[in-house]
Amino acid sequence: MRQGLGKLVLVLMLGVVIGAVFSQVIGLFLKEGSVAHQVFVKGYGFGMETMTLDLAIVTITFGLVFNATLMSVVGVFVASQMLRWYRY
Repeated sequence: MRQGLGKLVLVLMLGVVIGAVFSQVIGLFLKEGSVAHQVFVKGYGFGMETMTLDLAIVTITFGLVFNATLMSVVGVFVASQMLRWYRY
């Protein structure tokens, strides 16, 4: 079970990275503000916004935001298919 969870996390992270790279490369060729640019490059951010904790001696800032694009979803799909192919 533990090894399966590790592979799943690896596939998700690999897919997101692949999708982010493809998204940035596609963004180089598309006109800024076009519909295609918005679909492929502009993402939907969700998560916890930044929170600052001031302790007088040290200031700590927390935050975690995920930016999901169409290409990151495609990247996760491609990585899952690669894992499926690798298993057999």
